[in-house]
Amino acid sequence: MIDPKHVINELLVDVFNQILSIESEVLKKRGVKLSMTEVHVLEAIRNSEIPTMGNVAHRLRVTLGTLTTSVNVLVKKNYVSRYRDEHDRRKVLLKLDHTAFEVLKIHDKFHDEMVASLFKDLDLEKDEVLLKSLENISEYFKQRY
Repeated sequence: MIDPKHVINELLVDVFNQILSIESEVLKKRGVKLSMTEVHVLEAIRNSEIPTMGNVAHRLRVTLGTLTTSVNVLVKKNYVSRYRDEHDRRKVLLKLDHTAFEVLKIHDKFHDEMVASLFKDLDLEKDEVLLKSLENISEYFKQRY
């Protein structure tokens, strides 16, 4: 008998790995010379209301040390600038340079195409059970982790 927990685990891991692999390949073909980790750091900076090192690290669920390593590379590559908050010099804020916005435009286009393809190929609009299940899975991970 098939163990549903095992199947769900395998499916989640497989989908996650496939998306990352395809995403990386497509971005490289489109001229992006950054790792997926670096692209996701740029995305987290853009999507943070106040892009402090702490807020971005929290959004990415990584330590400040891990984020510092990625940001150092992105600063050297001229994708990110770092500066201190004028009112609280302890806070380090991050700012995306114009090259980062070009990468994010390509990254966003990939995601738009991927989702559009899913809706076209799988007719997801009619599959309310699948959509509700994906919402539940997403909410579970947000609450749990």
